[in-house]
Amino acid sequence: MFKTIKNAWGIPDLRKKILFTLLIIVVFRFGATIPVPFLDVNALKGLMGTVNETGNALSYLDMLSGGAFANATMFAMGITPYINSSIIMQLLTVAIPPLERMAKEGEEGRKRIATITRYVTVALGLIQGTAYYFYLRNSTYQGAPIALYTSGWEQVFAAIVIILAFTAGTAMMMWMGEQINQKGIGNGISILLFAGIVARLPQTIRLLGQYLSAANQDPTNYGKYYFLVPLFVVLFLAVIWVIAFMNNSERRIPVQYAKRVVGRKMYGGQSTHIPIKVAMSGVLPIIFASSILSIPSTIQLFMGGNVTGFWKSFFDAFSSTGWLYSVLYFLLIIMFAYFYVTIQYNPIEMANNLRQNNGTIPGIRPGKPTSDFISKILSKITLIGALFLAVIALLPILFGAATGMHNLSLGGTSVIILVGVALDTMKQMESQMMMRHYKGFLD
Repeated sequence: MFKTIKNAWGIPDLRKKILFTLLIIVVFRFGATIPVPFLDVNALKGLMGTVNETGNALSYLDMLSGGAFANATMFAMGITPYINSSIIMQLLTVAIPPLERMAKEGEEGRKRIATITRYVTVALGLIQGTAYYFYLRNSTYQGAPIALYTSGWEQVFAAIVIILAFTAGTAMMMWMGEQINQKGIGNGISILLFAGIVARLPQTIRLLGQYLSAANQDPTNYGKYYFLVPLFVVLFLAVIWVIAFMNNSERRIPVQYAKRVVGRKMYGGQSTHIPIKVAMSGVLPIIFASSILSIPSTIQLFMGGNVTGFWKSFFDAFSSTGWLYSVLYFLLIIMFAYFYVTIQYNPIEMANNLRQNNGTIPGIRPGKPTSDFISKILSKITLIGALFLAVIALLPILFGAATGMHNLSLGGTSVIILVGVALDTMKQMESQMMMRHYKGFLD
């Protein structure tokens, strides 16, 4: 493996891409540590510490941003506005005919949709940043206000600066993701997600150490952690293996091409297959479902920290420990998995391509029977992949409900994103290596 890495590093183009990606990650981590002005940083840390301990839905935003949300830094909004914007545009592309026609115009149409997505991202970042400011202004920690200025023109000026700083951070993160796509390795937005989640790994290790320390100090009450902490580590490693296995699993539909004679030469007659990956949608259903479920958190931000009555019950139901959150999370993952497959795969088009190339599936007649057969296979495979994603995503929630260890930042969602992004990036690097006749990481 080290020889392979050496070979990869020896390729100038690939080395430049790796260094550029690492540079963007470093800039992202610097931005995630620079707090916006006019806030009491110590009071903010105390407030967000209590939020994370209770497993509030706000802790999800903190996880995606790599801790930037809790510290109210430049990149506090993370890439959530961009993800939500992508979801909105994909749904509108299906629902609105002009956008659908634009998507079918080729490269030019995709560029126009990407431009619209950027504008929507900035608008959502502005809304989410405004919501976060209201939350900070209306919140206190042990009697100390989070916002330094809460009245007069000072409040107005501070509000404008803070909201614009959050919005600018969102726009910059979107730009950095696009730069990785153009000049780096891997998918830019996924790489930034990956970096944010990895940044939370030391916190998880520290929490596990605290559980073991509590068990050492009071074995009578906390002795269970001697068993639960190793169990969490074993489950974590097992989940990584399962995710890696499922990402490489595929259903192969056999295809037989008919022989044809052109002049004195015979063409065709070979057997091949159509590979359909079990986890064909990757981590997108997880990310999309999580982003949709973060909407109540945004509403909560507007209303501030002191919520009572109906709204308190409503937000508690949407906390990561609530049963409603788990049920909706499960259903949304399955729905987005099918939605992604519907957009990416067209069974009728696949059947027509086979017929035009004199290809047939053994035992299946060309035309509509072939498209129906492919559609049935896609439906079954998508269901298996969606259930796999949903179970992995809900496993940490169930583990927390059974053990009381809710505040571990590395959950199923995080692990799926980590492994999925790592494998995709490795495959991209593998293809770069293969183009240059080097053995790759997967050998």
